[in-house]
Amino acid sequence: MGNCMGSPVVNRSPSSTGISTTTGTSKNNSNENGFSESTGGNSKYSASGSLEEVFPDGQILPIPGLKVFTFAELKAATRNFKPDTVLGEGGFGKVFKGYLDEKTHAPSKIGSGMIVAVKKLNSESMQGFEEWQSEVNFLGRLYHPNLVKLLGYCWEDKELLLVYEFMQKGSLENHLFRRMISTVQPLSWSIRLKIAMGAAKGLAFLHSSEKKIIYRDFKASNILLDGHFNAKLSDFGLAKNGPLAGDSHVTTRVMGTYGYAAPEYVATGHLYVKSDVYGFGVVLLEMLTGLRALDANRPSGQHNLVDWLKPSLSDRRKLVRIMDQRLEGQYPSKGAALAAQLSLKCLAPEPKNRPGMKEVVESLEHIQAIKFIPKESYRPANPPQPTRRPGQHYSHNRSPLHPAYGGPGANKPHGYPRSPTAVR
Repeated sequence: MGNCMGSPVVNRSPSSTGISTTTGTSKNNSNENGFSESTGGNSKYSASGSLEEVFPDGQILPIPGLKVFTFAELKAATRNFKPDTVLGEGGFGKVFKGYLDEKTHAPSKIGSGMIVAVKKLNSESMQGFEEWQSEVNFLGRLYHPNLVKLLGYCWEDKELLLVYEFMQKGSLENHLFRRMISTVQPLSWSIRLKIAMGAAKGLAFLHSSEKKIIYRDFKASNILLDGHFNAKLSDFGLAKNGPLAGDSHVTTRVMGTYGYAAPEYVATGHLYVKSDVYGFGVVLLEMLTGLRALDANRPSGQHNLVDWLKPSLSDRRKLVRIMDQRLEGQYPSKGAALAAQLSLKCLAPEPKNRPGMKEVVESLEHIQAIKFIPKESYRPANPPQPTRRPGQHYSHNRSPLHPAYGGPGANKPHGYPRSPTAVR
């Protein structure tokens, strides 16, 4: 996998990397790869550190400031990885809720200290090590308010784990599509814009760094939300450094997620910084419509959200019909039109015609400034009628454009791991 700032990636052999999996008194050890691990106590760049105050716009750390946890510590923090602590599950493995002392990061009693998310590699995962390695190499050095904080890792024998800050409200995917859960309320227009802005700033930071880091797996399940709906990008297992010269491409094995991956990348394997911009356009369309990027349960011709609804984004009359009905019309029509236009620009077939993420951030700031003036009582517009299959029925209390409560994906787990539908 790619590595950050040109540093060598972690090798399989512990002796060649100098990575320690033991703990003791608090100290920093530098190995021949330039890594620095805190083997006990507080990391210099811990979750409770002062980076937010010193670097509010983000920073690439010269060396990772990660704590090396023992397997026994993480086993204790998660109550022996009990099933009722599972936050989510994907191709990598499972993510568990754990508790650590806020100052020492030692395991603490359930309900005390700080909550963390512990991602545990499935030993049968063929690509798990590469993705684990990429997370350490990238996220271990990256700091930005809109990137999830990696606190540390564990590597003992075949056990590979990562420890992240806990994101209280789960993934954007949960809030857009998991409608059976009473605690998941429909996202308001202002909250959707706030989430889009946070995610855009995270991507803009990656793209503006010296090496132009390409995230490569931008999707709703990888956008996590804290208690105040601040968005943070997670899962850097597929991240890569950008091309060394201008906009030249990087030929690589195609990986990512169908429906979000840019067409040039899927077709040729050529990866650009603006391939991420395409993924942002897809997620923005999901946020506008409340529909998944890919849904095989929709009628033929409507499986791919972009192919189906992209023609409607430039027409205000059609746009009203495709907007998420759960918004109940509580959004400024001008703001929605500008957001649709922004999504359309990001979805341009040619990478060079897509805006940069800084431009996207500026556009979102302009959209956020547009205030909503309530009109008369809301009456939902008649959405486009998808072709019905024989015997297919829709409930009468919702739009036939939108999936049923409890429909496909309703019971999907928390959004920490990558989706099992990833391209391979």
